[in-house]
Formats: sequence, structure tokens, C-alpha cells
Amino acid sequence: MSFPWAANYEPKHGFTKWMDEKLPLPRLVYNAVGAGYPVPRNLNYFWNFGVLAGLALTIQIISGIVLAMHYASSSELAFASVEGIMRDVNAGWLLRYMHMNGASMFFIVVYIHIFRGLYYGSYKAPREMVWLLGVVIFLLMMATAFMGYVLPWGQMSFWGAQVITGFFSAIPIIGDPIHTWLLGGFAPDNAALNRFFSLHYLLPFVIAGVIILHIWALHIPGSNNPTGVDVKGPQDTVPFHPYYTAKDGFGVGVFLIVFAALLFFWPNLLGHPDNYIQANSLSTPAHIVPEWYFLPFYAILKAFTGNFLFVPAKLWGVVAMFGSILLLFFLPWIDRSPVRSANYRPMYRWFFWALVADVFVLGYLGQAEPTATVVTLSQLCAAYYFSHFLIILPIVSHFEKPKPLPNSISESVLHGEQAEAAPIGMHTA
Repeated sequence: MSFPWAANYEPKHGFTKWMDEKLPLPRLVYNAVGAGYPVPRNLNYFWNFGVLAGLALTIQIISGIVLAMHYASSSELAFASVEGIMRDVNAGWLLRYMHMNGASMFFIVVYIHIFRGLYYGSYKAPREMVWLLGVVIFLLMMATAFMGYVLPWGQMSFWGAQVITGFFSAIPIIGDPIHTWLLGGFAPDNAALNRFFSLHYLLPFVIAGVIILHIWALHIPGSNNPTGVDVKGPQDTVPFHPYYTAKDGFGVGVFLIVFAALLFFWPNLLGHPDNYIQANSLSTPAHIVPEWYFLPFYAILKAFTGNFLFVPAKLWGVVAMFGSILLLFFLPWIDRSPVRSANYRPMYRWFFWALVADVFVLGYLGQAEPTATVVTLSQLCAAYYFSHFLIILPIVSHFEKPKPLPNSISESVLHGEQAEAAPIGMHTA
């Protein structure tokens, strides 16, 4: 989509004219996040979370680079080096807590960003590529976070690596070689630490590269909006700057306040106390759990307790865990409704909130002791998760009768959502 009503960049000074001719970086910034980029005028605060995710990644990269200067990726020195960072490096405790809690803040804003996309149909045409690149970013985040969790070399780090990489051995024929290759041996040790440290350092820059592609893909069709109605003209948009830079600035302020409160008052709230005990391969923790942002998927993995069709339960769990994420790649083609926003899809909205509740329950079950009741609830919640995408969404998108859409974004903003509506087909991509 082109924006013929967008303001054009015109350098006025000699230096800016020379720069625009030799390296048009100011023009790129102006067209990407300045007055040259028109944005739907009705975006709410849920559209702040993309910028907040970028801020969280920046915090992670900067703090991670400094921490890497003091970290030793050796099974004999890793735990002591982290303790040294906390006790002996100037402001080392602050950097370590910033990096540790920054990962949690990163996942919080990304999860909200994903659920916002699910609610407002941001995965639908013409923004399929934006969604697909977003899922790639999410997978890279999970890989980066898992390898980073191993680096402190505490009890949860060691046994988390042992358990999670051990699931690859469930894959027939190639599973054991993959497990050995991932660890560089038969158990987590120096080779695993060196591999995980190298990849943990590298992947954030890969994430940054994919984010650039994500933003690039977004600028082609433009941003979605709460109504899901396509932009019709300049009356439906405002320049990104100063309107949304100010709005994002407020969101950044709130984010930093919450982050500072977590950092200075509850720095270990989202961590596990066993990770302050040095890794011991001869002492298995009573209850091994991953970080909180993995818990819903960990609950899905643990939900499979019996063999089925001659396939071991362990393999079913691995397939389900990865499948629960990979399923998101196919969402643009699973949901066939012509209406994007759940504001106009009453039936879909009920199932959306059921999915949100289901994910929260899975998160709780992921860290709970695996009693018979917990396992049964995990199986029910895992079944609903897959049913939501594979059964409910196709049925709802076929039979649901959406509410009438407004004729334009400006109409919904200036005259209310109950203004005279046009047929649904006029607003779909």
C-alpha cells in the first residue's frame, strides 16, 4: 500500500541536503517513524507494545554486552563469575538484575503484543508476513532465553538444560545424536556452556535483524487498527510524529516505572531460589521448572503421560510443545473470517477470552506438582488450546454473524461505533 497523502522529506540545510544525497538515513527515519509515515488515527494503547518490545531488547543487548565482559563460560567458573558480578563489579548487581528481569519484561510485552494481534486480527491479509516474522521473533526469543537461563550454572540452570535437551532424545533414530550434538557431550558441561553462551550472545542481534524485517513488512500495508477497517484516505490517519511518538513516550514511562519497581524492590520475584545453589549433577532438585514464560508450553509437554499408537508419551509431548507454537504460523489461513477485529465478532470474542484464561491456567499448571488432578487439568487445557485453533476458529469463522462495520476509521472516531455501516465485504483486504 502506498500513502500518497504522506508528507515528503525535504532537507532544508546544506548538511542535511548533502547527507540525503550520500546516505539518506534522515529520510529513512522520517518515512519510518516521522511525519512521513501516516498511521490510523484510532490506535489505542495496545499498539504501544511493539515499541516497548524494542526498548526491552535494547536493554537486554546493552546489559548483556557488559555482563559478557565479566562472565566465564566454564562449568568450574560460571557460577563463581556470576557471584563475582553481583558482589565485586561496580553496579554489577544492577546489571545482572536488569538483564534477568529485562527478559521477563520482554516476554510480558511480547505476550501482550501477540494477544493484541489475536484480538484485533492483525494476522489477517494483507499483514500475513508481519505476523509470520513476529512468530519467528518469538521462537528466537525462546531459544535465547532458554540458553541464557543455563548460563548462571545454578541447580535450575543445569537440570533445566538436562531435562529440556533430553526431550530431543525422544525423536526416533536421530534424537540421541541431536541431543549429544546440542550439548557437545552426554550431559551439560563445558561444551554446552560454551555453545549456549555463544548463541545467547549472537541471537539478540539476529532478533534485531528480524525486527527490522518485521517493521519493513509492516510499512508496506500499514498498521492495523481497533476497527479492522482499511485506511480510506488522509482523513483516517495522523502522522506518526508527534502524535504516536508522544503516546509511545507515555507507554515507555509506565514501562520504566514498572521495570524499576521490579528491579529495585522485587528483583528475585520471577526467579527460582534453587538457581542460587551451584549446579550439582549428583543432586536432583525436588521439582524442576523452567522460567515462567515457558510454563504454558511446559504444561502441554507434561500433559502427555501415556503411549498412543505405539508412539511414546515423551515424543507426543515434544511434538505437542513445539506444535503449540508452530501452529501460530498457520493462523492467517486457519481463521477465514472476513472481519478482523473481535470488537465486531461477538462469538469469536468469547472464545478469545477463553483462550487467554486457558493459557493462564496452563502457566499455573506448568509450575505445579504433577499430581493426578494437575495432570488431568493439563490434558484438558492442552486439548482446548489445540481445539481453539484447529476446530473452533474454522467453525466460528464460517458460521459467525459479525456486527456491521463502520464505513471508515474517521467515522468510528468522530461519530461513534454505531454510525451508519457498510457491508462487510467493502472493508476486507
